[in-house]
Amino acid sequence: MSQLQKYSVLFFIIAFLSISCEDENRRKNPSKEEISILPPEQLYGDLFYDIQQNEDLFSDSKTFVDAVPRRSLDSIKSDYSNIKDSSKTYILQFLKQNFDIPGYEERQEYKTDSSAIDAHITKLWSVLKRPADRKVTGTLIPLPHPYIVPGGRFREIYYWDSYFTMLGLQVDGKTEIIQNMIDNFSYLINEYGFIPNGNRTYYLSRSQTPFFSLMIDLLAEEKGDSIYTTYLSELETEYQFWMKGKQHLSEVDSAYKRVVRMDDGSILNRYYDNKNTPRPESYREDVKTAKAAVNANDNLTEEEVYRDLRAAAESGWDFSSRWIKPDENGKFHLKEIHTTDILPVDLNSLLYHLEKTLAKAYLISGQPDQSKEFKELAENRAKAIDKYFWDDSGGFYKDYDFVIQQQTPVTSVAGIYPLFFEIATEQKAQKAAKTLQSELLKAGGVVSTPNHSGQQWDAPNGWAPLQWISYKALQNYQILDMADTIKDRWLKLNEKVYENTYKMTEKYNVEDLSKESGGGEYPTQDGFGWSNGVYKKLTSE
Repeated sequence: MSQLQKYSVLFFIIAFLSISCEDENRRKNPSKEEISILPPEQLYGDLFYDIQQNEDLFSDSKTFVDAVPRRSLDSIKSDYSNIKDSSKTYILQFLKQNFDIPGYEERQEYKTDSSAIDAHITKLWSVLKRPADRKVTGTLIPLPHPYIVPGGRFREIYYWDSYFTMLGLQVDGKTEIIQNMIDNFSYLINEYGFIPNGNRTYYLSRSQTPFFSLMIDLLAEEKGDSIYTTYLSELETEYQFWMKGKQHLSEVDSAYKRVVRMDDGSILNRYYDNKNTPRPESYREDVKTAKAAVNANDNLTEEEVYRDLRAAAESGWDFSSRWIKPDENGKFHLKEIHTTDILPVDLNSLLYHLEKTLAKAYLISGQPDQSKEFKELAENRAKAIDKYFWDDSGGFYKDYDFVIQQQTPVTSVAGIYPLFFEIATEQKAQKAAKTLQSELLKAGGVVSTPNHSGQQWDAPNGWAPLQWISYKALQNYQILDMADTIKDRWLKLNEKVYENTYKMTEKYNVEDLSKESGGGEYPTQDGFGWSNGVYKKLTSE
Protein backbone atom coordinates (compact mmCIF):
# COMPACT_ATOMS: atom_id res chain seq x y z
CA MET A 1 0.00 0.00 0.00
CA SER A 2 1.41 3.38 -0.96
CA GLN A 3 1.88 6.20 1.53
CA LEU A 4 -0.96 8.09 -0.14
CA GLN A 5 -3.26 5.10 0.20
CA LYS A 6 -2.32 4.75 3.88
CA TYR A 7 -3.18 8.40 4.50
CA SER A 8 -6.48 7.94 2.66
CA VAL A 9 -7.43 4.94 4.79
CA LEU A 10 -6.41 6.80 7.94
CA PHE A 11 -8.47 9.82 6.91
CA PHE A 12 -11.48 7.59 6.24
CA ILE A 13 -11.18 5.94 9.68
CA ILE A 14 -10.90 9.30 11.44
CA ALA A 15 -13.87 10.67 9.51
CA PHE A 16 -15.93 7.57 10.28
CA LEU A 17 -15.12 7.75 13.99
CA SER A 18 -15.89 11.47 14.01
CA ILE A 19 -19.31 10.90 12.44
CA SER A 20 -20.00 8.04 14.86
CA CYS A 21 -19.10 10.25 17.82
CA GLU A 22 -21.33 13.02 16.52
CA ASP A 23 -24.20 10.56 16.13
CA GLU A 24 -23.66 9.30 19.67
CA ASN A 25 -23.56 12.86 21.01
CA ARG A 26 -26.77 13.64 19.17
CA ARG A 27 -28.35 10.53 20.65
CA LYS A 28 -27.33 11.56 24.14
CA ASN A 29 -28.05 15.24 23.68
CA PRO A 30 -30.63 15.79 20.96
CA SER A 31 -30.60 19.38 19.74
CA LYS A 32 -33.64 21.61 19.47
CA GLU A 33 -33.21 21.76 15.70
CA GLU A 34 -33.87 18.03 15.46
CA ILE A 35 -37.00 18.15 17.62
CA SER A 36 -40.31 19.79 16.83
CA ILE A 37 -40.87 21.23 20.30
CA LEU A 38 -44.45 22.34 19.90
CA PRO A 39 -47.47 21.77 22.13
CA PRO A 40 -50.29 19.72 20.56
CA GLU A 41 -52.51 22.70 19.78
CA GLN A 42 -49.75 24.04 17.52
CA LEU A 43 -48.73 20.66 16.16
CA TYR A 44 -52.22 19.61 15.14
CA GLY A 45 -54.19 22.86 14.76
CA ASP A 46 -57.91 22.35 14.10
CA LEU A 47 -57.53 18.60 14.52
CA PHE A 48 -56.48 19.12 18.15
CA TYR A 49 -59.42 21.36 19.02
CA ASP A 50 -61.95 19.14 17.26
CA ILE A 51 -60.75 16.00 19.01
CA GLN A 52 -60.34 17.52 22.46
CA GLN A 53 -63.79 19.10 22.40
CA ASN A 54 -65.47 15.86 21.32
CA GLU A 55 -66.52 13.98 24.46
CA ASP A 56 -67.54 10.92 22.44
CA LEU A 57 -64.06 10.02 21.17
CA PHE A 58 -61.86 9.61 24.25
CA SER A 59 -62.93 9.64 27.88
CA ASP A 60 -59.48 10.89 28.89
CA SER A 61 -58.29 14.19 27.40
CA LYS A 62 -54.69 12.99 27.74
CA THR A 63 -55.18 10.17 25.22
CA PHE A 64 -54.96 12.13 21.99
CA VAL A 65 -52.19 14.51 23.07
CA ASP A 66 -50.00 11.47 23.79
CA ALA A 67 -50.70 9.86 20.42
CA VAL A 68 -47.80 9.36 18.00
CA PRO A 69 -48.27 10.39 14.33
CA ARG A 70 -47.55 7.58 11.87
CA ARG A 71 -46.73 9.85 8.96
CA SER A 72 -46.18 13.48 8.01
CA LEU A 73 -48.28 15.88 10.06
CA ASP A 74 -48.87 18.06 7.03
CA SER A 75 -50.35 15.06 5.21
CA ILE A 76 -52.49 14.07 8.18
CA LYS A 77 -53.86 17.59 8.64
CA SER A 78 -54.48 17.98 4.92
CA ASP A 79 -56.41 14.71 4.75
CA TYR A 80 -58.37 15.65 7.87
CA SER A 81 -59.43 18.97 6.37
CA ASN A 82 -61.02 17.09 3.47
CA ILE A 83 -63.08 14.70 5.61
CA LYS A 84 -66.78 14.81 4.85
CA ASP A 85 -67.97 12.22 7.39
CA SER A 86 -67.71 13.61 10.94
CA SER A 87 -69.28 10.62 12.70
CA LYS A 88 -67.55 9.18 15.75
CA THR A 89 -66.92 5.88 13.96
CA TYR A 90 -65.26 7.50 10.95
CA ILE A 91 -63.15 9.99 12.95
CA LEU A 92 -61.95 7.25 15.28
CA GLN A 93 -61.02 5.12 12.29
CA PHE A 94 -59.12 8.06 10.77
CA LEU A 95 -57.21 8.58 14.03
CA LYS A 96 -56.32 4.90 14.35
CA GLN A 97 -55.01 4.89 10.79
CA ASN A 98 -52.85 7.96 11.31
CA PHE A 99 -51.73 7.72 14.95
CA ASP A 100 -50.51 5.18 17.45
CA ILE A 101 -53.07 5.86 20.15
CA PRO A 102 -52.49 4.92 23.79
CA GLY A 103 -54.88 2.15 24.73
CA TYR A 104 -55.23 0.97 21.14
CA GLU A 105 -51.73 0.42 19.77
CA GLU A 106 -49.62 0.29 22.89
CA ARG A 107 -46.79 -1.81 24.26
CA GLN A 108 -47.61 -5.23 25.66
CA GLU A 109 -49.29 -4.76 29.01
CA TYR A 110 -47.58 -6.26 32.03
CA LYS A 111 -49.49 -9.22 33.42
CA THR A 112 -49.39 -9.19 37.21
CA ASP A 113 -49.00 -12.39 39.20
CA SER A 114 -49.27 -13.45 42.82
CA SER A 115 -45.65 -12.72 43.75
CA ALA A 116 -44.91 -11.32 47.18
CA ILE A 117 -45.31 -7.53 47.16
CA ASP A 118 -41.59 -6.79 47.51
CA ALA A 119 -40.70 -9.09 44.61
CA HIS A 120 -43.55 -7.62 42.57
CA ILE A 121 -42.15 -4.10 42.97
CA THR A 122 -38.65 -5.22 42.01
CA LYS A 123 -40.08 -6.76 38.81
CA LEU A 124 -41.99 -3.56 38.08
CA TRP A 125 -38.82 -1.47 37.73
CA SER A 126 -38.15 -3.08 34.36
CA VAL A 127 -41.81 -2.72 33.34
CA LEU A 128 -41.82 1.00 34.15
CA LYS A 129 -38.39 1.62 32.64
CA ARG A 130 -38.13 3.40 29.30
CA PRO A 131 -35.01 3.50 27.13
CA ALA A 132 -33.34 6.69 25.99
CA ASP A 133 -35.57 8.39 23.43
CA ARG A 134 -34.03 8.31 19.97
CA LYS A 135 -36.59 10.20 17.92
CA VAL A 136 -39.42 12.66 18.05
CA THR A 137 -42.72 11.01 18.95
CA GLY A 138 -45.55 13.52 18.87
CA THR A 139 -45.50 15.55 22.08
CA LEU A 140 -42.80 13.53 23.85
CA ILE A 141 -39.59 15.45 24.57
CA PRO A 142 -36.75 12.98 23.91
CA LEU A 143 -34.44 12.28 26.85
CA PRO A 144 -30.84 11.07 26.45
CA HIS A 145 -30.88 8.42 29.19
CA PRO A 146 -33.22 5.64 30.39
CA TYR A 147 -35.86 6.58 32.97
CA ILE A 148 -38.75 5.28 35.07
CA VAL A 149 -42.34 6.38 34.38
CA PRO A 150 -45.06 6.32 37.06
CA GLY A 151 -47.38 3.95 35.17
CA GLY A 152 -50.97 3.90 33.92
CA ARG A 153 -51.83 6.99 31.86
CA PHE A 154 -48.52 8.58 32.89
CA ARG A 155 -46.26 7.43 30.06
CA GLU A 156 -43.48 9.99 30.56
CA ILE A 157 -41.12 10.98 33.36
CA TYR A 158 -42.57 13.27 36.05
CA TYR A 159 -40.56 15.66 38.14
CA TRP A 160 -41.57 15.20 41.78
CA ASP A 161 -42.78 11.62 41.29
CA SER A 162 -39.24 10.67 40.38
CA TYR A 163 -37.72 11.51 43.76
CA PHE A 164 -40.01 9.09 45.59
CA THR A 165 -39.46 6.46 42.91
CA MET A 166 -35.72 6.92 43.46
CA LEU A 167 -36.11 6.08 47.15
CA GLY A 168 -37.12 2.56 46.15
CA LEU A 169 -34.50 2.31 43.43
CA GLN A 170 -31.90 3.18 46.05
CA VAL A 171 -33.09 0.34 48.30
CA ASP A 172 -32.78 -2.08 45.37
CA GLY A 173 -29.26 -0.84 44.58
CA LYS A 174 -30.19 0.66 41.23
CA THR A 175 -27.86 3.65 41.42
CA GLU A 176 -27.27 3.74 37.68
CA ILE A 177 -30.91 4.44 36.81
CA ILE A 178 -31.05 7.08 39.57
CA GLN A 179 -28.04 8.76 37.95
CA ASN A 180 -29.67 8.44 34.52
CA MET A 181 -32.84 10.13 35.70
CA ILE A 182 -30.91 12.95 37.36
CA ASP A 183 -28.89 13.38 34.18
CA ASN A 184 -32.15 13.61 32.22
CA PHE A 185 -33.35 16.34 34.54
CA SER A 186 -30.00 18.08 34.13
CA TYR A 187 -30.42 17.87 30.37
CA LEU A 188 -33.86 19.50 30.65
CA ILE A 189 -32.47 22.24 32.91
CA ASN A 190 -29.66 22.99 30.49
CA GLU A 191 -31.92 22.84 27.45
CA TYR A 192 -34.95 24.77 28.76
CA GLY A 193 -33.74 26.54 31.89
CA PHE A 194 -35.91 24.47 34.24
CA ILE A 195 -37.39 21.01 34.82
CA PRO A 196 -40.82 20.78 33.19
CA ASN A 197 -43.73 19.03 34.91
CA GLY A 198 -42.89 16.06 32.63
CA ASN A 199 -41.15 15.43 29.31
CA ARG A 200 -44.08 16.47 27.13
CA THR A 201 -44.27 19.61 25.04
CA TYR A 202 -47.54 20.54 26.74
CA TYR A 203 -45.65 20.79 30.04
CA LEU A 204 -43.10 23.36 28.87
CA SER A 205 -44.87 26.30 30.50
CA ARG A 206 -44.60 25.00 34.07
CA SER A 207 -42.43 23.00 36.41
CA GLN A 208 -43.49 20.89 39.38
CA THR A 209 -42.75 20.62 43.10
CA PRO A 210 -38.93 21.18 43.15
CA PHE A 211 -37.28 18.03 44.48
CA PHE A 212 -34.11 18.21 42.36
CA SER A 213 -31.91 19.18 45.31
CA LEU A 214 -33.19 16.17 47.28
CA MET A 215 -32.35 13.94 44.33
CA ILE A 216 -28.79 15.27 44.50
CA ASP A 217 -28.71 14.44 48.23
CA LEU A 218 -29.83 10.90 47.41
CA LEU A 219 -27.15 10.41 44.77
CA ALA A 220 -24.52 11.91 47.08
CA GLU A 221 -25.38 9.23 49.64
CA GLU A 222 -24.28 6.65 47.07
CA LYS A 223 -21.40 8.48 45.34
CA GLY A 224 -20.05 11.03 47.81
CA ASP A 225 -20.13 14.81 48.21
CA SER A 226 -18.37 15.48 44.90
CA ILE A 227 -21.83 15.04 43.37
CA TYR A 228 -22.75 18.50 44.70
CA THR A 229 -20.10 20.17 42.57
CA THR A 230 -20.96 17.99 39.56
CA TYR A 231 -24.50 19.37 39.53
CA LEU A 232 -23.80 22.84 40.94
CA SER A 233 -24.59 24.63 37.67
CA GLU A 234 -27.94 22.82 37.32
CA LEU A 235 -28.87 23.54 40.95
CA GLU A 236 -28.16 27.22 40.36
CA THR A 237 -30.20 27.31 37.14
CA GLU A 238 -33.08 25.56 38.89
CA TYR A 239 -33.01 28.20 41.61
CA GLN A 240 -32.93 31.08 39.14
CA PHE A 241 -36.02 29.70 37.41
CA TRP A 242 -38.04 29.83 40.63
CA MET A 243 -36.66 33.26 41.55
CA LYS A 244 -37.01 34.89 38.10
CA GLY A 245 -38.14 38.51 38.39
CA LYS A 246 -37.12 38.87 42.04
CA GLN A 247 -35.07 41.99 41.29
CA HIS A 248 -38.09 43.76 39.79
CA LEU A 249 -40.40 43.36 42.78
CA SER A 250 -41.44 46.44 44.74
CA GLU A 251 -44.16 47.61 47.11
CA VAL A 252 -46.24 48.53 44.07
CA ASP A 253 -45.47 45.46 41.94
CA SER A 254 -45.24 42.80 44.62
CA ALA A 255 -45.81 39.66 42.52
CA TYR A 256 -44.19 38.40 39.33
CA LYS A 257 -44.58 34.85 38.06
CA ARG A 258 -43.37 32.61 40.92
CA VAL A 259 -42.00 35.29 43.28
CA VAL A 260 -43.87 37.50 45.74
CA ARG A 261 -42.52 40.34 47.85
CA MET A 262 -44.05 40.63 51.32
CA ASP A 263 -44.60 43.92 53.17
CA ASP A 264 -41.51 43.35 55.30
CA GLY A 265 -39.35 42.81 52.21
CA SER A 266 -39.25 39.02 52.48
CA ILE A 267 -39.35 37.11 49.20
CA LEU A 268 -41.53 34.01 49.06
CA ASN A 269 -42.77 31.84 46.21
CA ARG A 270 -45.98 30.59 44.67
CA TYR A 271 -46.94 28.11 41.99
CA TYR A 272 -47.57 29.56 38.55
CA ASP A 273 -47.76 28.68 34.85
CA ASN A 274 -46.49 30.81 32.00
CA LYS A 275 -49.66 30.16 29.99
CA ASN A 276 -53.29 31.07 30.66
CA THR A 277 -55.08 28.71 28.29
CA PRO A 278 -56.75 25.31 28.88
CA ARG A 279 -54.27 22.53 29.61
CA PRO A 280 -54.07 20.45 26.41
CA GLU A 281 -54.08 17.21 28.41
CA SER A 282 -57.22 18.29 30.30
CA TYR A 283 -58.78 20.52 27.67
CA ARG A 284 -62.48 19.73 28.07
CA GLU A 285 -62.29 19.73 31.85
CA ASP A 286 -60.59 23.13 32.00
CA VAL A 287 -63.00 24.76 29.57
CA LYS A 288 -65.94 23.50 31.63
CA THR A 289 -64.41 24.74 34.90
CA ALA A 290 -63.55 28.17 33.48
CA LYS A 291 -67.05 28.70 32.12
CA ALA A 292 -68.60 27.76 35.45
CA ALA A 293 -66.22 30.09 37.30
CA VAL A 294 -66.91 33.09 35.05
CA ASN A 295 -70.66 32.49 35.20
CA ALA A 296 -70.47 32.55 38.99
CA ASN A 297 -68.19 35.60 39.21
CA ASP A 298 -68.41 38.53 36.80
CA ASN A 299 -65.04 39.85 37.98
CA LEU A 300 -63.19 36.77 36.73
CA THR A 301 -61.86 36.02 33.26
CA GLU A 302 -61.44 32.56 31.80
CA GLU A 303 -57.72 33.29 31.41
CA GLU A 304 -57.37 33.82 35.16
CA VAL A 305 -59.08 30.50 35.86
CA TYR A 306 -56.88 28.66 33.36
CA ARG A 307 -53.78 30.12 35.01
CA ASP A 308 -54.94 28.98 38.44
CA LEU A 309 -55.75 25.49 37.18
CA ARG A 310 -52.32 25.25 35.57
CA ALA A 311 -50.61 26.59 38.71
CA ALA A 312 -52.32 23.90 40.77
CA ALA A 313 -50.94 21.35 38.31
CA GLU A 314 -47.46 22.75 38.95
CA SER A 315 -47.99 22.04 42.64
CA GLY A 316 -48.59 18.35 41.97
CA TRP A 317 -51.76 18.64 44.09
CA ASP A 318 -54.22 18.85 41.22
CA PHE A 319 -56.69 19.33 42.62
CA SER A 320 -57.19 20.11 46.31
CA SER A 321 -59.19 22.35 48.62
CA ARG A 322 -55.82 24.00 49.35
CA TRP A 323 -56.33 26.05 46.20
CA ILE A 324 -60.08 26.69 46.49
CA LYS A 325 -62.07 29.38 48.30
CA PRO A 326 -64.78 27.75 50.44
CA ASP A 327 -68.34 28.93 49.91
CA GLU A 328 -70.60 30.25 52.68
CA ASN A 329 -71.34 26.67 53.74
CA GLY A 330 -67.69 25.70 53.92
CA LYS A 331 -67.90 23.62 50.73
CA PHE A 332 -65.14 23.58 48.12
CA HIS A 333 -65.96 23.87 44.40
CA LEU A 334 -63.25 23.86 41.73
CA LYS A 335 -64.73 26.92 40.02
CA GLU A 336 -63.50 28.91 43.06
CA ILE A 337 -59.86 28.02 42.45
CA HIS A 338 -57.33 30.81 43.16
CA THR A 339 -53.94 29.06 43.31
CA THR A 340 -51.87 32.07 42.29
CA ASP A 341 -53.08 34.04 45.33
CA ILE A 342 -51.52 31.45 47.63
CA LEU A 343 -48.00 31.08 49.01
CA PRO A 344 -47.63 27.32 49.64
CA VAL A 345 -45.75 26.14 52.72
CA ASP A 346 -44.37 23.04 50.97
CA LEU A 347 -42.94 24.99 48.02
CA ASN A 348 -41.18 27.48 50.26
CA SER A 349 -39.79 24.72 52.45
CA LEU A 350 -38.41 22.98 49.36
CA LEU A 351 -36.79 26.20 48.16
CA TYR A 352 -35.26 26.60 51.62
CA HIS A 353 -33.66 23.20 51.07
CA LEU A 354 -32.48 24.24 47.60
CA GLU A 355 -30.83 27.34 49.10
CA LYS A 356 -29.18 25.19 51.78
CA THR A 357 -28.01 22.75 49.14
CA LEU A 358 -26.50 25.53 47.04
CA ALA A 359 -24.70 26.85 50.12
CA LYS A 360 -23.25 23.39 50.67
CA ALA A 361 -22.33 22.89 47.00
CA TYR A 362 -20.55 26.23 46.78
CA LEU A 363 -18.62 25.53 49.98
CA ILE A 364 -17.50 22.12 48.69
CA SER A 365 -16.45 23.71 45.40
CA GLY A 366 -14.26 26.24 47.20
CA GLN A 367 -16.48 29.32 46.78
CA PRO A 368 -17.16 30.48 50.35
CA ASP A 369 -18.63 33.88 49.42
CA GLN A 370 -21.38 32.33 47.31
CA SER A 371 -21.93 29.75 50.02
CA LYS A 372 -22.44 32.46 52.60
CA GLU A 373 -24.92 34.25 50.31
CA PHE A 374 -27.13 31.18 49.96
CA LYS A 375 -26.87 30.36 53.65
CA GLU A 376 -28.25 33.83 54.42
CA LEU A 377 -31.02 33.40 51.85
CA ALA A 378 -32.02 30.14 53.51
CA GLU A 379 -31.99 31.72 56.96
CA ASN A 380 -34.16 34.60 55.75
CA ARG A 381 -36.62 32.21 54.16
CA ALA A 382 -36.82 30.15 57.34
CA LYS A 383 -37.76 33.28 59.28
CA ALA A 384 -40.43 34.15 56.71
CA ILE A 385 -41.84 30.61 56.84
CA ASP A 386 -42.13 30.93 60.60
CA LYS A 387 -43.77 34.35 60.34
CA TYR A 388 -46.28 33.78 57.54
CA PHE A 389 -47.13 30.10 57.68
CA TRP A 390 -47.28 29.20 61.36
CA ASP A 391 -50.82 29.22 62.77
CA ASP A 392 -50.37 29.33 66.52
CA SER A 393 -54.06 28.89 67.32
CA GLY A 394 -54.26 25.73 65.22
CA GLY A 395 -50.78 24.53 66.08
CA PHE A 396 -49.82 23.90 62.47
CA TYR A 397 -48.22 25.42 59.38
CA LYS A 398 -50.73 26.59 56.76
CA ASP A 399 -50.57 28.14 53.29
CA TYR A 400 -50.76 31.94 53.14
CA ASP A 401 -53.09 33.99 50.93
CA PHE A 402 -50.97 37.06 50.19
CA VAL A 403 -53.87 38.91 48.53
CA ILE A 404 -56.00 39.06 51.68
CA GLN A 405 -52.89 38.74 53.88
CA GLN A 406 -53.94 35.82 56.02
CA GLN A 407 -53.50 32.07 56.22
CA THR A 408 -55.90 29.86 54.31
CA PRO A 409 -58.47 27.85 56.30
CA VAL A 410 -57.21 24.47 55.06
CA THR A 411 -55.14 22.14 57.23
CA SER A 412 -53.07 19.90 54.95
CA VAL A 413 -50.09 17.56 55.18
CA ALA A 414 -48.12 20.24 53.31
CA GLY A 415 -47.90 21.87 56.75
CA ILE A 416 -45.52 19.13 57.89
CA TYR A 417 -42.78 20.12 55.42
CA PRO A 418 -41.12 22.58 57.85
CA LEU A 419 -40.57 19.59 60.14
CA PHE A 420 -39.24 17.48 57.27
CA PHE A 421 -36.59 20.14 56.61
CA GLU A 422 -36.07 20.86 60.34
CA ILE A 423 -37.13 24.48 60.05
CA ALA A 424 -39.58 24.22 62.98
CA THR A 425 -38.57 24.72 66.59
CA GLU A 426 -38.97 21.80 68.97
CA GLN A 427 -42.02 23.41 70.56
CA LYS A 428 -43.76 24.01 67.22
CA ALA A 429 -42.90 20.52 66.02
CA GLN A 430 -44.61 19.00 69.06
CA LYS A 431 -47.73 21.11 68.46
CA ALA A 432 -47.75 20.26 64.76
CA ALA A 433 -47.48 16.55 65.56
CA LYS A 434 -50.58 16.75 67.77
CA THR A 435 -52.54 18.51 65.02
CA LEU A 436 -51.37 15.96 62.47
CA GLN A 437 -52.59 13.19 64.75
CA SER A 438 -55.95 14.74 65.57
CA GLU A 439 -56.91 16.07 62.12
CA LEU A 440 -55.04 14.08 59.48
CA LEU A 441 -54.04 10.67 60.82
CA LYS A 442 -56.52 8.00 59.71
CA ALA A 443 -56.79 4.22 59.78
CA GLY A 444 -54.57 3.79 56.69
CA GLY A 445 -52.09 6.65 57.13
CA VAL A 446 -52.33 10.42 56.77
CA VAL A 447 -55.00 12.01 54.59
CA SER A 448 -53.95 14.98 52.41
CA THR A 449 -56.59 17.29 53.93
CA PRO A 450 -59.66 16.51 56.07
CA ASN A 451 -62.00 18.03 53.46
CA HIS A 452 -64.28 15.80 51.39
CA SER A 453 -64.43 17.98 48.28
CA GLY A 454 -64.44 15.26 45.63
CA GLN A 455 -60.94 16.32 44.54
CA GLN A 456 -58.28 13.63 44.59
CA TRP A 457 -55.83 15.52 46.84
CA ASP A 458 -58.44 15.74 49.60
CA ALA A 459 -60.06 13.20 51.90
CA PRO A 460 -60.39 10.26 51.82
CA ASN A 461 -57.19 9.80 49.82
CA GLY A 462 -53.67 9.30 51.08
CA TRP A 463 -50.60 9.52 48.86
CA ALA A 464 -47.24 7.79 49.21
CA PRO A 465 -45.07 10.96 49.08
CA LEU A 466 -46.98 12.52 51.99
CA GLN A 467 -46.61 9.39 54.12
CA TRP A 468 -42.85 9.51 53.65
CA ILE A 469 -42.64 13.25 54.34
CA SER A 470 -44.72 12.85 57.52
CA TYR A 471 -42.77 9.81 58.71
CA LYS A 472 -39.36 11.47 58.31
CA ALA A 473 -40.61 14.81 59.66
CA LEU A 474 -41.69 13.19 62.92
CA GLN A 475 -38.48 11.17 63.14
CA ASN A 476 -36.49 14.41 62.89
CA TYR A 477 -38.00 15.49 66.23
CA GLN A 478 -37.91 12.05 67.86
CA ILE A 479 -41.71 11.68 67.72
CA LEU A 480 -41.12 8.04 66.97
CA ASP A 481 -44.35 6.37 68.06
CA MET A 482 -46.48 8.46 65.71
CA ALA A 483 -43.93 8.10 62.90
CA ASP A 484 -44.10 4.32 63.26
CA THR A 485 -47.89 4.42 63.40
CA ILE A 486 -48.04 6.23 60.04
CA LYS A 487 -45.53 3.81 58.57
CA ASP A 488 -47.30 0.69 59.84
CA ARG A 489 -50.79 1.80 58.82
CA TRP A 490 -49.67 2.77 55.33
CA LEU A 491 -47.74 -0.44 54.71
CA LYS A 492 -50.63 -2.58 55.91
CA LEU A 493 -53.01 -0.72 53.60
CA ASN A 494 -50.66 -1.18 50.62
CA GLU A 495 -50.38 -4.88 51.43
CA LYS A 496 -54.14 -5.29 51.85
CA VAL A 497 -54.91 -3.71 48.48
CA TYR A 498 -52.13 -5.73 46.87
CA GLU A 499 -53.51 -8.99 48.27
CA ASN A 500 -56.88 -8.14 46.72
CA THR A 501 -55.66 -6.80 43.36
CA TYR A 502 -51.96 -7.67 42.95
CA LYS A 503 -51.43 -4.02 42.07
CA MET A 504 -49.68 -0.99 43.53
CA THR A 505 -51.90 2.04 42.96
CA GLU A 506 -51.31 5.77 42.65
CA LYS A 507 -53.33 6.71 45.75
CA TYR A 508 -55.24 4.93 48.52
CA ASN A 509 -58.37 5.51 50.57
CA VAL A 510 -56.95 5.89 54.09
CA GLU A 511 -60.33 6.42 55.76
CA ASP A 512 -62.35 3.44 54.51
CA LEU A 513 -59.98 0.51 54.21
CA SER A 514 -62.53 -1.52 52.26
CA LYS A 515 -61.98 0.82 49.29
CA GLU A 516 -58.95 1.77 47.24
CA SER A 517 -59.30 5.48 46.43
CA GLY A 518 -61.58 8.00 44.79
CA GLY A 519 -62.04 11.49 43.38
CA GLY A 520 -60.19 13.40 40.72
CA GLU A 521 -60.10 13.95 36.97
CA TYR A 522 -59.23 10.37 36.05
CA PRO A 523 -59.56 6.79 37.42
CA THR A 524 -57.11 5.30 39.91
CA GLN A 525 -53.86 4.41 38.16
CA ASP A 526 -51.80 1.32 38.82
CA GLY A 527 -48.07 0.82 38.48
CA PHE A 528 -47.11 2.91 40.40
CA GLY A 529 -43.71 4.59 40.67
CA TRP A 530 -43.89 6.56 43.89
CA SER A 531 -46.02 4.02 45.74
CA ASN A 532 -43.42 1.38 44.85
CA GLY A 533 -40.56 3.61 45.95
CA VAL A 534 -42.04 4.64 49.28
CA TYR A 535 -43.12 1.09 50.12
CA LYS A 536 -39.58 -0.17 49.48
CA LYS A 537 -38.02 2.64 51.50
CA LEU A 538 -40.37 2.34 54.48
CA THR A 539 -39.89 -1.42 54.71
CA SER A 540 -36.12 -0.88 54.74
CA GLU A 541 -36.27 1.57 57.66
